[in-house]
Amino acid sequence: MSQTAHTARTSAAHRLVQTLLINEIDTVFCVPGESYLAVLDALADVRDQIRVITCRHEAGAANMAEAYGKLTGKPGVCMVTRGPGATHASIGVHTAHQDSTPMILFVGQIALTDRGRGAFQEVDYREVFGGLAKWATEIETPARTVEIVERGIATALQGRMGPVVIALPEDILHDDGGPAPVRPVTPARSALDPAIAREIEARLAKAERPLLIVGGSGWTHEAAHALAAWSEALGLPITGSFRRKDIIANDRPNYAGDLGLGCNPKLMARAKNADLIIAIGARLGENPTQGYTLFDREHTARVLVHTHPGPEELGRVWPTLTSAVADNSLAALALSQLEPGRTWHDLGDAAHADFEAFSTPVKVTGAVNLSQCMKHLGEVMPADAIITNGAGNFAAWLHRFYRHRACRTQLAPTSGAMGYGWPAALAAKAVHPDHEVICVAGDGDFMMTGQEMATAVQHGLNPVVIVVDNSTYGTIRMHQEGHYPGAERVIATDLKNPDFVKWAEAFGAFGVRCETTEDFAGALETARREAREQGVPALIHLITSAEDIAPNRTISGMRGG
Repeated sequence: MSQTAHTARTSAAHRLVQTLLINEIDTVFCVPGESYLAVLDALADVRDQIRVITCRHEAGAANMAEAYGKLTGKPGVCMVTRGPGATHASIGVHTAHQDSTPMILFVGQIALTDRGRGAFQEVDYREVFGGLAKWATEIETPARTVEIVERGIATALQGRMGPVVIALPEDILHDDGGPAPVRPVTPARSALDPAIAREIEARLAKAERPLLIVGGSGWTHEAAHALAAWSEALGLPITGSFRRKDIIANDRPNYAGDLGLGCNPKLMARAKNADLIIAIGARLGENPTQGYTLFDREHTARVLVHTHPGPEELGRVWPTLTSAVADNSLAALALSQLEPGRTWHDLGDAAHADFEAFSTPVKVTGAVNLSQCMKHLGEVMPADAIITNGAGNFAAWLHRFYRHRACRTQLAPTSGAMGYGWPAALAAKAVHPDHEVICVAGDGDFMMTGQEMATAVQHGLNPVVIVVDNSTYGTIRMHQEGHYPGAERVIATDLKNPDFVKWAEAFGAFGVRCETTEDFAGALETARREAREQGVPALIHLITSAEDIAPNRTISGMRGG
């Protein structure tokens, strides 16, 4: 068949695209490659049904797909070429794995006839992605294309959600793709065993100091609201796991804060002192358990009731009093029907008071007080605004002082991946063009995927990004100062940055510089207006001091000054 001819409607490439369509996948994030041109050609026939967003780097495309999965509950789809394209995209796969996000990475692959020869950009994707993805495979029989893609969607969505990698040998994409898809995949969901629900109800009736922890993925607005309303009616203290702060509205009177990095010491004490801990969806991994020090195994064996959609996560680290395999939303809805016959309003009120005190702005040494800026951001943004961030010490200010008021308004990598926030903001605008989207990024963090500003302008995506510029890799600098204090020991953490306003303007975006706390409100208002009225992305270049390395922590203080 001529390489310039259109791909046949029954080809493997078309069957793949048809399977995406029937499963209501409406967006594909990609960097094009010659190894999967047949799939791109098939997408050209459905461009009115599937939007193809062309990115400037595979890491940006993969991060956008991961964020799409978080926001929609459907697998985010990323398409990249073989070899370097796939390895560049691996960061998004790692984040999807750590964050339990449904995602499918399609990778163009060398021809089957060349496999094993060390061909140009040849990679064994089963081997490379075997430890990162829930399933890594290759379509070796074109007639099984629909079967493989449907299995990929089911695998991404069932149990503990996660990423799937499917390699597409270029020489089979024009071949007959076998049967067409018949219906969308309906993922299996485990409901909470009624016997377990009754046991939880009985244990709650006897508990004096209970604590509810929520985390994980796949939460519906209905389930999050039902659980929040139920816990509020009981006065039951409720906390979010690391970077899951948006599951429960932070203004609920029983909301206790989040078990993240830089956690409230009073919340940690509350968790240690709890005589019943109900964890829904949270894996209780390293960060929410403060380096596995928040609990001890003897304690959790007496007090921990743990539900999770993935059975492999139950008992993985912490022995439990009771455990159950259940979808997070179904478990939450079941709990919201329980009537333990008592309340804990004094406990819930005290927990929320601790949260209020901890999220009150703190003093800083520099001209920009990030705690006040993040508090102001929370006060002026609508409840459905989506806030994104990558990784770095700047995020500690956002997570501590910004308050989420609606489910699925936080896009933040529990994997701790730098460069995530800006691509995630573009995905959020693609999914919800009517929502305001704010990315808060560090200077080092932003420059890892900042080239996606071109993607934003090209595709008419108009989020606002606040680039927090302290000219250092802040997290590493903090650890460096802690372990090797002294100005003469600083190495590899200083950064020389561009004028980000001119940088943004060069792409056709709007930019404004801000150097004081007092000017932040005006800069934010201007950036939001420009994004809204001009339809372009907007950037706030916020100059901060590295001295204020973290809330209530300075470099001078770490050096004993």
